[in-house]
Amino acid sequence: MDIQHFRVKLFATPGSRPHLGSAIPVFHRWIQESRVPETTIDVSNYDHVPSGPGIILVCHEAIYGLDEGKGRLGLVYNRRTALEGTVEDRLRQALGAAEAAAALLEQEPEFAGQLRFDRNSWEVVVNDRALAPNTDATWTALAPVIQKVFDSRIGAGGYSVERSRDPRDLFTATISAA
Repeated sequence: MDIQHFRVKLFATPGSRPHLGSAIPVFHRWIQESRVPETTIDVSNYDHVPSGPGIILVCHEAIYGLDEGKGRLGLVYNRRTALEGTVEDRLRQALGAAEAAAALLEQEPEFAGQLRFDRNSWEVVVNDRALAPNTDATWTALAPVIQKVFDSRIGAGGYSVERSRDPRDLFTATISAA
């Protein structure tokens, strides 16, 4: 499986209660100051959508977002363009990009004391139904990659992985520290 389009979400801590609209000037500043490695394009506001995508920073290569999808606050990184390397390399890149953006957000004055991320609580999605349908076969192919990556991040045996089994969903795995 030559998976290119990972979408990862680093969940916020339960006590985080930022105003999502505060991300608009922050993301505009990131564009002006080239704070992320991708080619930035624009900021979009979906804060009015309940449990939706929130505020997104659109880049050529990826999309960053502070969202409340599925009713859970987090920082999303959605890779849009192809990367060199293995599937494992691509997953590591997406996780690293999300973690770096989360660290930047935590340091922004607009979010001081209001936003923290739990580096042990993730969602990994493959945004390609044709290549990676939400099936047992996809799980069999990707579970070893997910395990290897999170063994090095969290520690072997230090987390659980829950997979969505609804075939209508994108392939999704939620990783939580034990």
